[in-house]
Amino acid sequence: MLQATPLTEGWILRHEGGALPAVVPGCVHTDLLAAGVIPDPFLGRNESEVAWVGRREWTYERDLPPANGHEQTDLVFDGLDTVAEILLDGQLLGRTRNMHRSYRFDVTGMAGRLAVRFVSAYAEAEAMRGKLGERPAAYAEPYQYLRKMACSFGWDWGPTLVTAGIWRPVRLERWSTARIARVRPLVTAEEGAGVVELAFEVERARVEAPLSVEASVGGVRSRAAIDGSSGTVRLEVPDVRLWWPRGYGEQPLYDVELTLLHEGRPLDVWRRRVGFRTVELDRSADEHGTGFTFVLNGERLFARGVNWIPDDVFPSRITRERYRERLGQAADAGVDLVRIWGGGIYESEDFYDACDELGLLVWQDFPFACAAYPEEQPLRSEVEAEARENVVRLMPNPSLVLWNGNNENLWGFRDWGWEARLAGESWGEGYYLGVLPRVVAELDPTRPYTAGSPWSGSWEHHPNDPAHGTHHSWEVWNRLDYAGYRDDVPRFVAEFGWQAPPAYATLARALPGEELAANSPGVLHHQKADDGNGKLRRGLERHFVFPEGDFDRWHYLMQVNQARAVAAGIEHWRSHWPVCAGTVVWQLNDCWPVTSWAAVDGDGREKPLYHELRRLYADRLLTVQVRGRGLVLAAVNQAGEPWAGVLRLRRMSVDGEVIGETEVAFRADRRAVGEVAVPAEVVPVGAKEFLVADVGGGDGSGRSGGTAGGAGWGFGAGAGVAPSEGAGQDSGVGTVAGDGTGQGSGTEPGTVAGDGSGQGSGAERGRTAEAAAGGGQGSGTEPGRAADAGEDSGATQDTGTGRESGPGQVPGPLRALYFPCPDREIPYPQPDFDVSVAPGTVTVTARTLVRDLLLQADRLEPAARADRGLVTLLPGERVTIGVRGWETPDADAARSALYCLEPSR
Repeated sequence: MLQATPLTEGWILRHEGGALPAVVPGCVHTDLLAAGVIPDPFLGRNESEVAWVGRREWTYERDLPPANGHEQTDLVFDGLDTVAEILLDGQLLGRTRNMHRSYRFDVTGMAGRLAVRFVSAYAEAEAMRGKLGERPAAYAEPYQYLRKMACSFGWDWGPTLVTAGIWRPVRLERWSTARIARVRPLVTAEEGAGVVELAFEVERARVEAPLSVEASVGGVRSRAAIDGSSGTVRLEVPDVRLWWPRGYGEQPLYDVELTLLHEGRPLDVWRRRVGFRTVELDRSADEHGTGFTFVLNGERLFARGVNWIPDDVFPSRITRERYRERLGQAADAGVDLVRIWGGGIYESEDFYDACDELGLLVWQDFPFACAAYPEEQPLRSEVEAEARENVVRLMPNPSLVLWNGNNENLWGFRDWGWEARLAGESWGEGYYLGVLPRVVAELDPTRPYTAGSPWSGSWEHHPNDPAHGTHHSWEVWNRLDYAGYRDDVPRFVAEFGWQAPPAYATLARALPGEELAANSPGVLHHQKADDGNGKLRRGLERHFVFPEGDFDRWHYLMQVNQARAVAAGIEHWRSHWPVCAGTVVWQLNDCWPVTSWAAVDGDGREKPLYHELRRLYADRLLTVQVRGRGLVLAAVNQAGEPWAGVLRLRRMSVDGEVIGETEVAFRADRRAVGEVAVPAEVVPVGAKEFLVADVGGGDGSGRSGGTAGGAGWGFGAGAGVAPSEGAGQDSGVGTVAGDGTGQGSGTEPGTVAGDGSGQGSGAERGRTAEAAAGGGQGSGTEPGRAADAGEDSGATQDTGTGRESGPGQVPGPLRALYFPCPDREIPYPQPDFDVSVAPGTVTVTARTLVRDLLLQADRLEPAARADRGLVTLLPGERVTIGVRGWETPDADAARSALYCLEPSR
């Protein structure tokens, strides 16, 4: 039987003539950091101080003992980063030049000193650039000239930390007679049965030895003799249980095993898990253009997605547990699709296994991003070899539903001035429209392939045409207000987003000793986007008075604006299902502490945007939208059952007066959107008025029993808001008024005080000047704005912890708000509310309208987390916020960590 021995111990890293302890898997930076040679590059401006590391050559060494008892011994590297030569006892075993491939070397009968010598990635890339000629890219770094994680060279959210090292496991494999070299599983579902075809290849040490295989799945077994070095085994499992994305059904997984036998004796075994499902991508033409709709097991779905970047700029540090935590955060936010972005890596099996279990669909980019990639040798052969290996490696995973050729390169060729600069030189088109679709069609015909994102399907349309295929919406972030999202209805929005700083505790840890300010040196260093803070400011000033010199208010307002922006886009696009069939937010995660588009920051803390996604991606969403010259309430129903009931509409003043009120019936079929016109008598007029729309859960009635001990009208999704009389919590993002926040010492306006009262250049996202992103929560920051919703979506809990629902869960009562004017024009009252604390909770009861209340729990303790983000309360309503990681509840501390909007000053 094949024996595998991990080679994780005994490694050293040569440095300055000496030897440092090395961790394998790992990289040079992490070893130098552990040895105290370099400072933590994530802190302060240390990134600049360690730039020299990426320019050096590095050598890893250890002793390799002699191997006995088997006919063959192989040295196997699952990943080398990137350009290396491998020597054993001074003898060259081979050279590598691709981070995305594995390597196997025959070391039978050999022993001695094993050395892996890494050339600087810069040196190799610059040499290749000199050989093949200059190619345009979004950034000045030479990342397109070698097969390495592009964002190692920096991005508009990431540091420039060019790594080297043995980044994935290495082992010795000892075997005799034969071993399994490759298994390519084709998994489908046909008329109630699950079908697995295992196409396998074997490597022989003895050519004449008779071999056979035995395969099993779901209690079904099959045997076959091997003629030569390859074969296929087909198994059919009757009455198979289908694998579904989360919210549509369960995720049953079946163990598949293939055993290689010689005269009945096992030589090697291959084991994986599979799920049975069908996947189609409907790209048919219609009256709106060209669609892009995922169809799973015959069910058409609106994809509720996020973009994924490497979760650490040093990927070897990402553990199975960390993958599970981060992807679990995505699932808890209602996400059902994760796009692995093309400037990163093919992730480890741990990533895809977690997605299989959580029901998260995976869209896999091939690693090409924002650059013209040469197609000459040796790069061309490396690209095909890496594609062949990784397509086969990832095929077992039912979560994987799409192969995508690249990120923004087809768009870049057309719009970013590449065509003229290239003057006929290769730039990657041959990969995206030739090599990669050919490899996928040959090896994995069970999954669709698309040439790029964005891509309209052919050169007959502009690559980023919203009416055809996938669309990246970045002009909004770069140049416009997030209201611009409502200007069109793309068929599928594969990227859009808005920046905000990370959590306060994340910044404080990353910038020790620095007096935080929007323009302080460390804060600016941890802002990588071109004119990032300028775009943040311009985006904010369209809605609020800019809080000059007040970092806490700046920090709070920017996070609010991010949540509003993304909400504006998602609410608008979801209300146009099935014309628009998906949104993929840029981005879920960060790879270090930075101001970025992420919903979860580099320390794993959730921004307010994260909690807003829980509402936006719930099965049921209530939103106010503009249709023609009037307002409608759109009831977006992605659930499997119809949604019908009565909406309670109130026209209110910011002083709490109900100016008009009515009820209207509504209905939305399963997986459909229903619209109801807002009667003229409840349409708000002027800056002082707003619209409140409530609908209950369950039967869809406008009235609800309330939560957290209160009875009355429907609350926001995810509730935990209780009325003292007729109450309801926002179901959308809360907003900030004027220039400020409600944070303070208790004596400032809006502070919880005393008794608790008051309170284009190629570096732009998108990734060139022509690309930008934005969005907007329906907060009514200008005429015609969609509803603001200050709370998360989902099933309510009587404890008031407000756990929101995701796909497959029917949310509790929902609310939508609509403010017709920008916040800076709205005469909000001075916020007045009471605060009480108990173990694990903070409860706020509003005496006035309190908009966009936010508990920044990490200000209580760095480890503390709140279970909700922004929430808007009407007079008399209350919300109970669950807090974990805060061991000593204190009312004064809670008051100092509560923020809300204030009147403009």
